Amino acid sequence: MSEAPTILIVEDDAAMRRGLEDNLAIDGYKVVCASSMRDGRVAAIKINPDLIILDVMLPDGDGIDLCKQLRAEGRTEPIIIVTAKGAEMDKVSALETGADDYVVKPFSLRELLARIHAQLRRRQIQEPLQGPVRVGTAEIDFKSHRLTRDGRDLEVTAKEIELLRYLVNHRGEVISRDTLLAAVWGHGSGIITRTVDNFIVRLRKKLELDPANPQLLLTVHGRGYKLIRK
Repeated sequence: MSEAPTILIVEDDAAMRRGLEDNLAIDGYKVVCASSMRDGRVAAIKINPDLIILDVMLPDGDGIDLCKQLRAEGRTEPIIIVTAKGAEMDKVSALETGADDYVVKPFSLRELLARIHAQLRRRQIQEPLQGPVRVGTAEIDFKSHRLTRDGRDLEVTAKEIELLRYLVNHRGEVISRDTLLAAVWGHGSGIITRTVDNFIVRLRKKLELDPANPQLLLTVHGRGYKLIRK
C-alpha cells in the first residue's frame, strides 16, 4: 500500500461529496470522486484505489449492484457502503454482496475515519500465504485468487477467498463467528453473525464432497467453526 492511500468516493450528493473529500484530504489521503455508478466503476478500474466509499442511492442505479459488479470483476479493495438505509436486512445484503463495512447516514466523520483506518490496517496486516494450499481435494492459490477442485476451476468471490485465507492461517483452531466477522469484515462483536454462517455454507459447497455432511469445515456447536488439519 502506498504511503498515502487513495480513497475513491462514489456519492451523488455534491455537498456530502465535497465534505468527505476535504476531510479525508486533511487526514492525509489521496481522494478521487465520482457521482454515478458508471463513473465510479471507471474510476475504480483506472486508479486502483486502496478503499472505496460507496453510496447506495446513485442516479444511475444501486451502489449495492456496483459493489457486486466490482467483486465479480475480481476487485479486492475494502468497500464501505454509506446509506440512509439502516435495517438489518440492508446491512446483511451489503455484506453478503461483498462490502466490508456499512455506515448509516447521518454518521460522524470520526466514526467513518475510524472505520477507514480499521479496514486499511486489516488489509495491510493480512498474512501472506506462499504457494497453493490444499484443503481436501481443493487447491487454493491465494496469490492468483484461484480455487480448483479435482482440476476444475470454481467461481469464488474476493470475500470467500479472504475468509478461506483466515481459516487456513488458523487451521485446526476453533474460530468464533464474532472473531471471523472482526477479522474478515472488520466488525466488532455481535454484528450480523449470520453473514458468517452464510459464507461458511458457500465455502462448504466448494470444498466438501458432501456439503450437508462436512468433513473439512466443521461446526463446533456453541463455539464457531474449525477447518481441520487434513
